[in-house]
Amino acid sequence: MTIEELYRDLHAHPELSFEETRTAAIAAVELRSAGFDVIEGIGITGVAGVLRNGDGPTVLLRADMDALPVTEDTGLAYASTVPGIMHACGHDVHVTCLIGAIRELATTRAEWVGTVVAVFQPAEEAGGGAQAMLDAGLYEKVPVPDVVLGQHVGPAPAGMLGAHSGAAFASADSIDITVRGRGGHGSRPETTIDPIVIAAAVVGRLQTIVSREIAAQDTSVVTVGRMSAGTKNNIIPETAELGLSIRAYSEEVRLRMIAAIERIVRAESAASGAPEPVVEFAESFPVTVNDGDATGRTMAAFRSAFGEEAVIDPGPVSGSEDVGLLATAAGAPLVYWILGGAHPEKYLAAANAGTIDRDIPSNHSPSFAPEIQPTLDRGVAALVTACREWLRS
Repeated sequence: MTIEELYRDLHAHPELSFEETRTAAIAAVELRSAGFDVIEGIGITGVAGVLRNGDGPTVLLRADMDALPVTEDTGLAYASTVPGIMHACGHDVHVTCLIGAIRELATTRAEWVGTVVAVFQPAEEAGGGAQAMLDAGLYEKVPVPDVVLGQHVGPAPAGMLGAHSGAAFASADSIDITVRGRGGHGSRPETTIDPIVIAAAVVGRLQTIVSREIAAQDTSVVTVGRMSAGTKNNIIPETAELGLSIRAYSEEVRLRMIAAIERIVRAESAASGAPEPVVEFAESFPVTVNDGDATGRTMAAFRSAFGEEAVIDPGPVSGSEDVGLLATAAGAPLVYWILGGAHPEKYLAAANAGTIDRDIPSNHSPSFAPEIQPTLDRGVAALVTACREWLRS
């Protein structure tokens, strides 16, 4: 199966976090076919392969496998066949490119020395996949790497590559808040404590955290992505629920934001004479930090292989990742780069018109559909080039 055929197959058969059994099975078959020693079921559905080729450095290449609960609206002939689920973040691209890379590395063993560890990680979208693999003893099952490498496809021109040294991807925390009140009849609000009114005040006040409590140079985001309450127009409910997502590029700013959120929610509840609210933390991603020296070395290899014009510094990305946990646990540098997947001419036209945000679908959009080529070939070549840069020739 060519990588194009493989990609179309993976795109058509997406699987949610920790349910990537079909994708993991494909990865395991490919690893064995390439001569890797294979370990399956690491962190539920995670797969790792090890290819030893003499004494030398150990390089870990990582791809995430999970899809999203999004209904696809791309019109592709190979669109998702699973209702309500699609590869809206390009993890099918990541898996395909890593499989292409292990095929090439396996057939060129005469040209490099060392050990390649290929990791197909579950549940990046849930924020728990990398940690689940580590908790399951990943580095007891595979050699501890000297460097961790990976890539993420995004809405940049297809074939472009770019990494930012230092804080490259933001931290992300999901926070679930339950505002508690006292329910009753809509005709007698004076007998109730209305949690909807409290929740509305909380939403408004939360917007002041970034604008009034965080320094202008410290980029951060507070988003209320979910708000729900009530069952009927004339019933004041007992509770209202808010779902928050926050992002920052330093732990100091992240903790300041969390403290402000908890303070605001409790203060607004107290101001209304309401019971204590419930604040719960769901998935959490740390800041993804690219090692400066390792990133410079890898980007130099990209410029040598693909030309100066193909390599950019995208700056800090507001999205989040858990790949950094694999590097931190190994005590190894991380290099994690962006792989462009947008149609180059369409991207240029949108850039010239100032309409990229409207005309180029971004990750998590139901219309997100990376160009198959040159995206796949460049993604394979980038992984191989970066890996070979760190292995002995």
